Amino acid sequence: MKFTSTDAYVATEDLTVAVNAAVTLERPLLVKGEPGTGKTELARQVASSMGLDMIEWHVKSTTRAQQGLYEYDAVSRLRDSQLGDPRVQDVGNYIRRGKLWEAFTTSERVVLLIDEIDKADIEFPNDLLQELDRMEFHVYETGETVKARHRPIIIITSNNEKELPDAFLRRCFFHYIRFPDMATMRKIVEVHHPGIKDTLLTVALTQFYELREQQGLKKKPSTSEVLDWLKLLLAEDLTAEDLRKDGAGALPRLHGALLKNEQDVHLFERLAFMARAGR
Repeated sequence: MKFTSTDAYVATEDLTVAVNAAVTLERPLLVKGEPGTGKTELARQVASSMGLDMIEWHVKSTTRAQQGLYEYDAVSRLRDSQLGDPRVQDVGNYIRRGKLWEAFTTSERVVLLIDEIDKADIEFPNDLLQELDRMEFHVYETGETVKARHRPIIIITSNNEKELPDAFLRRCFFHYIRFPDMATMRKIVEVHHPGIKDTLLTVALTQFYELREQQGLKKKPSTSEVLDWLKLLLAEDLTAEDLRKDGAGALPRLHGALLKNEQDVHLFERLAFMARAGR
């Protein structure tokens, strides 16, 4: 099975190569890139392209690696023992299976997404090294060893919020999703907004890339944000000429879809003021 672009996802050649290389090597694919560049969606599209089910493990700052394997609910077992519940005789009744356990024991191969691994504690990746290497783990409470029936395709995403351990990086195939150039962005837009007028798209993307390249911008708008912006432009039935009416440095129409903090809004307000004063 090979990954290719789908009807809903435009994959660049280097991204396609990276996915298929990770599958061939049977290594987790570690994907980094700006927020909003399609890292999470990639896993869904890999599953769709290959006709596989997907299991998603969304990591939070409080997530522990053990939760991906299993959790033992000792408190519930103690409470049930005090109530005389016969379920306490089987410790397995108090084992909650995690996403890795689920992925290891499915009847068919699956895609496992470990999303935003850099949100968790720095030890989180190291705590998964053995399990991802050996494709098995031990359940101490029951004495059983859970082995992967089919090696899942593992895709791990990171927003670069913190550095990942070298030992973990060695076990992954790495790919950085670069922000799409205008030609690639046109293909992406066509997938989400088919039939958009070329003149409107040209002017809108020109303004968008000029905005992204503005010096002093705190948060550059992402692919998902330009798609939202274009959706609003189409909903408001704005034309290329409407966008051209905005002067240099002015806030773009419906800028709330693109600029997500007050510092960046103030930056463009100052630029607009300076442009008017210089006339």
